[in-house]
Amino acid sequence: MTRPPRHVRGLPRSTRRALLAATAGIVGWAATAPAKTAPRRRGIPLGFDNFAVRGLGWDARQLIDHAERLRCDSLFVTDFGPFRGRHDDASLGEIRRYAADHGVGLVLGSWSVCPTSRTFKRDWGTAEEHLALGIRMASALASPAFRVILGSHDDRTTEGGIAARIADTAAVLARCRPLARDAGVKIAVENHAGDLTSRELAALVADAGGDPIGVNFDSGNACWTLEDPVAALATLAPLVATTSLRDTMLWETPAGVTTQWTAMGEGCTDLPAFFDLFEKACPGVAVHVETISGFPRSFAIYDRGFWQVFPEVRGSDLAAFLALARRGRPIPPFRPSAGAAREAAEREYQLAELARSIAHCRDVLGLGLRA
Repeated sequence: MTRPPRHVRGLPRSTRRALLAATAGIVGWAATAPAKTAPRRRGIPLGFDNFAVRGLGWDARQLIDHAERLRCDSLFVTDFGPFRGRHDDASLGEIRRYAADHGVGLVLGSWSVCPTSRTFKRDWGTAEEHLALGIRMASALASPAFRVILGSHDDRTTEGGIAARIADTAAVLARCRPLARDAGVKIAVENHAGDLTSRELAALVADAGGDPIGVNFDSGNACWTLEDPVAALATLAPLVATTSLRDTMLWETPAGVTTQWTAMGEGCTDLPAFFDLFEKACPGVAVHVETISGFPRSFAIYDRGFWQVFPEVRGSDLAAFLALARRGRPIPPFRPSAGAAREAAEREYQLAELARSIAHCRDVLGLGLRA
């Protein structure tokens, strides 16, 4: 009997089956898909964000193994957990070499560096100490960037509003710019969980002093700030250092608009237009798929009180967002099948969402460098 691959051993049997079926579908796609014209290759590296398979609890080597199985060029590790507390340069160097041996580039990230954000935690010391640690780790991993965030939508309701949080974050970033520049690492601030519109994020980068401070662009999060992802990318493209991407389905409701993140190609984002722009404006930047599918979020845009936290949204931005919603349709949320254990079902769902997304990116959109 053939033993399962190392990175799936120890998982529940049902999860192993789902993983092997999903990745086998990617590897065997050309043999099973209907004959059609191959897409134009765009020369854009393709990979995934480890949060897409958060339910698996994999360490760094297991994530690299899965990236290789999916024939990915890059792996975005957006938190320190997969390194299992081994943050010294020697241990990180071993991970870097392991990834290189498997043909996988690494990008590193972590969480909030806004000391007044509701999401900020002192797990890694002060905001500046957190940034210094991340920059050093990124350098040891040969990561071109270190992803950070301001916070979440909740920060828009804090004292002073999002403008105050932008100022606090920009001050931290400005103090750490010399360290990032000396290390050859970009600090990539994400538009995260509805915290910043694309224009607000561009202003934050400018206030912090610009290069080597840039952006981690998240297409799904753009919808949580009432933006069409293509339009948001157009605003931020010159600053993009790395990405966390997914598709989104939007639809109108009596109260406003509901969004639900989806696998790539299963929402209403104009992905061909998105990647036409990305190819021209973000040369050399890797696409990382971060599927976080299966739950809706609604925006009561017809409630006057809603706009207190979005006082500067432009009419043209809102019009583009509504036009996107009119292209969509309601879709059901994720629910485990009757009798299934929820945790196992979620792991299988995450694996399948990522596998379909990688297949769509490679075989329909022409992303990826591997054959």
